[in-house]
Amino acid sequence: MDFFHLFSVLIVLSAGFAYINFRILKLPNAIGLMFVSLIFSFIMLILGYYFPSFKESIAIKMEDINFSELLLEGMLSFMLFAGAIHIKFKDLNNEKLSILLFSTISVLISTFVIGFASFYLLNFMGIKVELIHAMLFGALISPTDPIAVLSILKTAGVTKSLETKIAGESLFNDGVAVVVFITILKLAKPGTDFDLTNILMLFGQEAIGGLLLGVALGYIGYKLIASIDNYQVEVLITLAIVMGGYTFAHYTHVSGPLAMVAAGLITGNQGKSKGMSDITAEYIDKFWELIDEILNAVLFVLIGLELLIIQTNQKIIIAAVILLFITLITRYISVYIPSIAVRLKERITQKTILILTWGGLRGGISIALALSIAPEYNKDIWVTITYVIVCFSILVQGMTIGKFAKKMQSK
Repeated sequence: MDFFHLFSVLIVLSAGFAYINFRILKLPNAIGLMFVSLIFSFIMLILGYYFPSFKESIAIKMEDINFSELLLEGMLSFMLFAGAIHIKFKDLNNEKLSILLFSTISVLISTFVIGFASFYLLNFMGIKVELIHAMLFGALISPTDPIAVLSILKTAGVTKSLETKIAGESLFNDGVAVVVFITILKLAKPGTDFDLTNILMLFGQEAIGGLLLGVALGYIGYKLIASIDNYQVEVLITLAIVMGGYTFAHYTHVSGPLAMVAAGLITGNQGKSKGMSDITAEYIDKFWELIDEILNAVLFVLIGLELLIIQTNQKIIIAAVILLFITLITRYISVYIPSIAVRLKERITQKTILILTWGGLRGGISIALALSIAPEYNKDIWVTITYVIVCFSILVQGMTIGKFAKKMQSK
């Protein structure tokens, strides 16, 4: 019952923040929620400073949450499926090479560069961390979040090609980054063998197995949906795909996140075009948009509460600011290197690379992965750094990407 009460509080706060944003701030949802959550975090910190008993009661409630189970095995499945269901195969096919390279090569480059950079920087500053834990941070901060930026870029009048690159890359790099994160998490366990063959086998089992499972789930779901015409039942079937599919992925030791991406793509394309009426397609779109908005709002509130109880200091804040700039530079490098190969098949300009760099916002996925790290893996350090980067990403990059894209295109 305690968990139910806590979740009720999170939903009430999320609704309150969304209302404040809609009535007063009038910012895009993700940006407005992050801004109100930031103010909320500061209020919580002040209350915790003057009323220690209040801080202790929050800490007790937060300790009851198994973040790894809630986020990695719960919320992520819904978020990734919700993102995938809106992507069209036709659009993906036109930009397939860039999306493939940006969502794989870029993620791996970003993970290792940021991982090594954070390891050496933090240890140089006297903050002791292990390399494997720094790699976890590199993996969790690498995926980009298109939710906030796409609505802004549409008003900036960017090309359909660029819009698809951002949406497609974000969708697949979320799945790939989570697989990399979970692989590193398994390797971080004491006594794990670091043999390269084992690492590749583990990654291959997670990635390939996850995609195959997702295709099977999507196809079964499509067949069931096509055999009836009742939007309530069809919405329930999509829920069953996510919840049942993710549970099955867990027990078969394959990647649930990639399974959800594949299942979402098939449901959103094959399912919509051949198996659903227009009314059903509309209900399913709105249902999953709402699920995505709710979960992102809950994540922003959760990290605001988590900040109240984590141990941080001035050194970590300074390191976070430095890593913020390292993350931006790495984003440019990780997009530029694959773009050399992309130019062989598709047209991609320096302006596009710059827009992809500044438009590569970090959001809910990064927060979810940071919160899921075990305390013994320096969770406090990584959550603080992630919060600083996500705040800058959404509030600064998110607020300026529209003008930046217009300026790039006018040139």
